[in-house]
Amino acid sequence: MDERSLKGKAALVTGGARRIGRAIALELARAGADVAITYLSSQRQAQQTLVDLAGFRVRALALRCDVREAKSAQAAVKEVVREFGGLDILVNNAAVYETVAWEKMTAEQWDAMFATNTRGPFLMTQAAAAALKRRRGRVINLGSLGGLRPWPSHAHYCASKAALTMLTQVMARALAPRVGVNCVAPGMIETGDSKRQAAAHRAFLRKIAKKTPMQRAGTPAEVAAAVLFFATAPEFITGQTLVVDGGLGLI
Repeated sequence: MDERSLKGKAALVTGGARRIGRAIALELARAGADVAITYLSSQRQAQQTLVDLAGFRVRALALRCDVREAKSAQAAVKEVVREFGGLDILVNNAAVYETVAWEKMTAEQWDAMFATNTRGPFLMTQAAAAALKRRRGRVINLGSLGGLRPWPSHAHYCASKAALTMLTQVMARALAPRVGVNCVAPGMIETGDSKRQAAAHRAFLRKIAKKTPMQRAGTPAEVAAAVLFFATAPEFITGQTLVVDGGLGLI
């Protein structure tokens, strides 16, 4: 693929300050796109990512945005369009993850999960729809293997990501023919957080890695490569979910 395949394009990555979102933002910039990222509380990481994005000789922007709130989503999109002159790619990456036993889960935890993981992509896409239609743009949602497989200790997370998978298909129909909408669903991805997590959790991750056909966890760069695929793929590809899990979903 041409290393500057997105030259002249403008992208917005929610939750792009760190982890997988940061890798996606950098990959899109490497491909030549001007990139805006949103953050909620990770201002320091957002500023560092902003510096790194600029290193690719593209325009870069970091905006504080609460994807759970319609006015915040609308303001972020408006600022990106003002700064970049338009919007070609929206990556709905901002999400939360939590492990809670089924019997201990509260309604508040359930609602909070859906507010970010499902309501957020809906509000961001709705806010960006007009700008994306003008440029025949793309929406790429970050789902999860958990949205396709039942994990008993992550009921609210799995349900929110399953809803996002269906929302991807609904939006693909609603925004056609001018906007393509697809979803990338990662499996177990090593983001570096495990080094700071409890030994029991690190042991769990190693156990899952051994069960994965590819015998390891994935990397943020591999997820970012899948996002880049959808960002540059033929527009005839829409409503699809690409699982990036090393084959874990096959077992």
